[in-house]
This record gives sequence, structure tokens and C-alpha cells, in this order.
Amino acid sequence: MFHPFVVFCGALVLLLTAPAFAANALDDLRAFVRDTKTVRAEFVQVTAGKRQQQTQNVQGTLLLSRPGKFRWSTEKPYAQLVVSDGARVWFFDPDLEQVIVRTHAQALGGTPAALLAGDKEVERTFELTALPDDQGLRWLQAKPRDKEAGFTDIKLGFSQGKLAALELNDTFGQKILTRFRYVEYNPELNPNLFTFTPPAGSDIIGEKN
Repeated sequence: MFHPFVVFCGALVLLLTAPAFAANALDDLRAFVRDTKTVRAEFVQVTAGKRQQQTQNVQGTLLLSRPGKFRWSTEKPYAQLVVSDGARVWFFDPDLEQVIVRTHAQALGGTPAALLAGDKEVERTFELTALPDDQGLRWLQAKPRDKEAGFTDIKLGFSQGKLAALELNDTFGQKILTRFRYVEYNPELNPNLFTFTPPAGSDIIGEKN
């Protein structure tokens, strides 16, 4: 099963203001893949169980540098960090003093991170469908072609070409809603933000070199 933070890292980067000619949310996504190189944003994420009860509320920040590099940091209610340099992905849990390392392909596969931090090959990995407008937003559905992806679909809601909401439905019946704020498009980002050195004494699991 894919690490839950990987599932959302890439999803948080669909924050590009779309050109005026965009006809639907699918055009918004294609514009993002074509035009956006870097993103910086804050997010709030709520998880609900099968009965729609709220189970978790997470706040954090995202940095993205295409293709394939991102830094996902949660601050409340607990600290966790996911960093990808485009070749490997590190999952760091400060409380457990544990680092899990995976290759980029192993960690991302058919996840939204691959969809949104990747390149123009995304339509080979996902079945993309523009949905009817709802609640003032323009929606896109992305279904992974890989049946082992760990989630059934994600829905992206755009307002005036800008991503306003992301809803992910996993294979356990959970719904995870992410909302975005303080978004910057194509900011200059220090490349060192997309590298990670495990703290001394950390328990390292996976690829170490």
C-alpha cells in the first residue's frame, strides 16, 4: 500500500491559474503540466471515514519543482516530512526517529504524486474525465490505470482555473479532502530543499545509497 503522504504530495500542486481559453478542468490540468515549473503552498487536509465522521485534520506546506521533485511537510497535529529529489523519496517521522527510503518509481507508481509532479505522460497512467460543475467549482476525475494504486479515484475542483479542492477516495472507504491557501506559482526555490540527509541516529529502512 502506498504511503498516505505520497498520495497527496503531488495532488497539492495543481494550483496554476489556467488560461482564459480553458474549456474545462481537463484543460486546466493540461495547462498545469505544460506551464508550471514550481509551486509553493499551504494546505489543510481532513480525513473522513466510511460514515463521514472526521478522523483527522492535518496542516502543512508543499514545495514542488517539476519534474518529480517535491517537499511535503506536515506541522499540525504532528510533524512528518516527505522529500523527493526525482530519483528517491524519503519519509521522515521525527517522533519515531525513522526514515523510509524508496526509489521514485517504487514510491509513486500510479499515485497522484506521479500525476501532478510528473510530465506529459500522465494521461497514459490515469484515465482523466471532465465532470459537471458542482457547488461553483469545475471538476476533473482521475482514475489510476494501475488497479493496485491504493485509491479508487481523485476529484479536483477548480475555481476560475485555480485548484480550490481535492477529494481522494481510497480503497478502504475513506475520503480525504484537501484545501489550499497562500499559493505561489513558479517561485524561485532553493534546490537544496529537495534533498534529504537522515539525522544521526535515525533508523533507516530501504535504499540507503
